[in-house]
Amino acid sequence: MKLRVLVACEYSGSVRDAFRALGHDAMSCDLLPTDIPGPHYQGDVFDIIEEGFDIMVAHPPCTHLAVSGARWFKHKQKEQKEALEFVQRLMDAPIPHIAIENPVSIISSRIRKPEQIIQPWMFGDPFQKTTCLWLKNLPGLEPTKIVDKGEFFEWTDKKTGKKKRQAVWYKEAWSKGDLRWKIRSKTFQGIADAMADQWSKHVVKNGPTEPKVPSQVE
Repeated sequence: MKLRVLVACEYSGSVRDAFRALGHDAMSCDLLPTDIPGPHYQGDVFDIIEEGFDIMVAHPPCTHLAVSGARWFKHKQKEQKEALEFVQRLMDAPIPHIAIENPVSIISSRIRKPEQIIQPWMFGDPFQKTTCLWLKNLPGLEPTKIVDKGEFFEWTDKKTGKKKRQAVWYKEAWSKGDLRWKIRSKTFQGIADAMADQWSKHVVKNGPTEPKVPSQVE
């Protein structure tokens, strides 16, 4: 059974191509062009969201949502409200099976807590990057290959004087200048492969499911 899959807010093609490698009709969508040639709609995801997809995996921008930027929250309440409304619209989309992926963010306190929290090292990539999943009619991902968590470095916050610990890959991403945000936002391949394999099998096995009643942003 070939599934129609929408990967929203993705320009890297990682998750899209993982589904396509399994024979599914997957396309990505983002305001940016795709980094890798493949089916991609460049524009507003809500232009195409009602075109009969079986699964949607969405990666909404975390700029105004991630708690790592909590120190600036008071200065961007309007942006946060709009970002939360965007996430809620994705959650309420008329697609039977939905996964929303984001780092630790205010989605947890303003909409609902995630169904699962995963790490790349649970899926064969030796890195730490806390990833939250909000799921509708999809199971949590089963780890595929537990590996080392990778290297870390310690640094002192100049403003607070407190020592902090961060993954080396994250530090290396910062050294890439204008490309760092792309590196930090890309889905690790092990997670992309697990999403495609496990979720497509679940949907094929269990058949179509009616969407849940939409909820509201608090």
